[in-house]
Amino acid sequence: MTGFARRLWALLRKEWIQMWGDPLTLRLILALPLLQLVLYGFAINTNPKNLPTGIIAAGYSKYERDLVAALQNTGYFNVRTLHSEQEGEQGLVEGKLLFVINIPADFDRSVDRGDVPSVLMDADATDPSAVGNAMSALGSLTSTLNRDLPPTVQTQIRSPPFQFVIHARYNPEQLTVLNVLPGLICLVLIFSTLFLTTLSIAKERERGTMENLLATPVRPVELMIAKIVPYVFIGYLQVVLILVVSTLLFALPMRGSLLLLMLALGLFIISNLALGLTFSSVATNQMQAQQMAQFTLMPSFILSGFFFPFSGMPQWAQWVGELLPTTHIIRVVRGILLKGSSFDQIVNDLWPIALFALGAIIVSVTFYRETLD
Repeated sequence: MTGFARRLWALLRKEWIQMWGDPLTLRLILALPLLQLVLYGFAINTNPKNLPTGIIAAGYSKYERDLVAALQNTGYFNVRTLHSEQEGEQGLVEGKLLFVINIPADFDRSVDRGDVPSVLMDADATDPSAVGNAMSALGSLTSTLNRDLPPTVQTQIRSPPFQFVIHARYNPEQLTVLNVLPGLICLVLIFSTLFLTTLSIAKERERGTMENLLATPVRPVELMIAKIVPYVFIGYLQVVLILVVSTLLFALPMRGSLLLLMLALGLFIISNLALGLTFSSVATNQMQAQQMAQFTLMPSFILSGFFFPFSGMPQWAQWVGELLPTTHIIRVVRGILLKGSSFDQIVNDLWPIALFALGAIIVSVTFYRETLD
């Protein structure tokens, strides 16, 4: 064996031993493609079904029952009865409903007279891809009452017995950019805040400066606050820059409170920074910390409803998505910017973010305490 071969063999053996000596990193590297395979294979659905739909009807006449049955048979609409228009409006603003259908009081009589009554549908168009196919399916439903029409009406050559009038709410032109930009704000914050703190403690450990910190009387919670606060300002700077550019170039509306938006995004920034500190505290080196962050990014992108409609995912994927702060902050930002949502209308999405941030801080402080022993 030549000198070159001996040296190369020694180096290869050294790298092999070093790789197997870091089992956590190896597991993360192998688990990441499996996670991508599962998420892309099972969780993604660009044609969502069973969308939450509210219906307002004066009664349950024959034609109304036929129409509701036809809506449900399409597979796109999961219909439930509403008691007032205010309930429907609240459901649309809070994101609990994607459609509100209002059947006029004299619907049966107007159909029998051949007046072609209008059935009003309000659709939440903040995510056009989520409701597009469902709205397209409405065109085939206008003839669903033909077999129940009076014989004298059936023999007449006329237009369909009724028509749908669709109001695309919050995004009348159904512009994809108005759906993408609010989510993009959240994703930019993930990249900029999560990775910054993910490497912070691991970097201190690898550089040897952790020993100096351990020798000081600094408490773990004080260290966490010191590492979070500067990056909060960086996150806010990015938010302001994105909002200004989006408003000037893409006419992104601001229908809600700017102060409320900033407070919500601040909470989201803190949750990401705290999660990054958790990874940095648990990991033994920067490579492990980066792998943990990447392991989190993929579910945050796919299961949050940014790239693919949240309502189109299977139930288990929606449960996982509800645990991620990204899912809730995207709803909050879209609600404030496009719907003008108030605090009462977004509070159900704010407290999960706050709870996630608190849990991440507790875990990171706990693991940091163990390094002091």
